[in-house]
Amino acid sequence: MNLRPRRPEPPDINLTPLIDVVFLLLIFFMVSTTFDREAELAIQLPESSAAPPDAEQRRRIEIAIDANGRYFVDGNTLLNARLDTLKRAIMGAAAADQSIPLIVNADANTPHHAVVLALDAARQAGLSKVRFATRSGPPVADHP
Repeated sequence: MNLRPRRPEPPDINLTPLIDVVFLLLIFFMVSTTFDREAELAIQLPESSAAPPDAEQRRRIEIAIDANGRYFVDGNTLLNARLDTLKRAIMGAAAADQSIPLIVNADANTPHHAVVLALDAARQAGLSKVRFATRSGPPVADHP
């Protein structure tokens, strides 16, 4: 006759269902999450069209950037290349109409940061219709 008290067995916890639930929740949150794209600019690349532009498309703001990074807003030279100066010039040309299209006409040798600064100024001015001016010509061969 054994009169010693029995040791209680430790509880057996099965973690497999818990891990399954955690993975299902992880997949659910990954699939259902949307990311805020507030900082992106809505850029429409130019398309070739033989149809004449309508009256609404004729009114536009044009930013020209030369090879040295100087800005010209609707043909007027800006005093400096600072962001706030460019933004004020764009806002003045837009005259509180944020639906007006903005055409960026940059020289082929324009520094990249000058074009990015122009796009940033347009975004801060509230313009969302940004297009890049291109010149039609023979197709350029791909580089290896």
